[in-house]
Amino acid sequence: MVGSMITSKIDLNLFVVFEAIYAQQSLTRAAGVLHVTQPAVSSSLAKLRSIFDDPLFVRSPSGMNPTPLARQLIGTVRDSLKNLDICVAARIGFDPASSTRTFRIHATENAELILLPELLSLLAIQAPETNLEVIFMDRREVAFALASGNIDLAIDAPLLSHPELISQPLYADDYSCVMRNGHALSKSELNLSKFVDSRHIHVSSRLSGSGHIDLALRSIGEQRRIALRLQHYAALPALLQQSDFIAAIPASIAKHWQVHSRALPFAAPKLELRLFHHKSASHDPALLWLRDLFSQGSANLR
Repeated sequence: MVGSMITSKIDLNLFVVFEAIYAQQSLTRAAGVLHVTQPAVSSSLAKLRSIFDDPLFVRSPSGMNPTPLARQLIGTVRDSLKNLDICVAARIGFDPASSTRTFRIHATENAELILLPELLSLLAIQAPETNLEVIFMDRREVAFALASGNIDLAIDAPLLSHPELISQPLYADDYSCVMRNGHALSKSELNLSKFVDSRHIHVSSRLSGSGHIDLALRSIGEQRRIALRLQHYAALPALLQQSDFIAAIPASIAKHWQVHSRALPFAAPKLELRLFHHKSASHDPALLWLRDLFSQGSANLR
């Protein structure tokens, strides 16, 4: 009874603000994910500080750092908000046929090219009024974005990991070697020597560093010459058609282009894509449905 008397005097929305500040480590970013002004977030934080008689967050060069009390509170706050969401979601449910919800998803370019066409086809049938926003953000920010609800799901390589995230395998794809039609290597055996001696185009969202193909070559004591590095696939088909460059890309992407495709002359790991969600969203009916839809779409591609 005492507990209910205390909480009845407190605006529970303050704890939503508290969780957003904790997740985003910034008043500005917290305001953004909550769709309110920064002064409103600052006002809520002031009320929380008065209630707990503690600053809760201390400004530093790295952002708003939680105090020991804030670190003690966050687990209980998140569990309580999650339980409230579960109660409401269970009552409201989710009807994809009538929903006008916009889902926001972090996805790599590989995932966009491979999975989105099938997903859009399924959405057109099952949830024609829903919308998608697909973005690619710094992987270091994805866990925070999922925790705060700024994004709903993430599709990325297995290297995206965080103790608060739950993932499931979505798709695995072999790599193929692609080149222009009429390329000398399209008319002869593609062996390891010819592969490494060619000039390569490497596509990676990362600004630097080795890719799967380079790591596989290194494991057998080989190295290729990367003559051109790109962050996106858009220019690759035209560049291949106008040159003698070759590229190693996911086979599911290569099959949509007018290029010659060959199997790699060495063993290489598959491109793996996993679907990630925050554990607090495990029981959200809308996201349960969307995760199932992604699984259905990826199964259709196999």
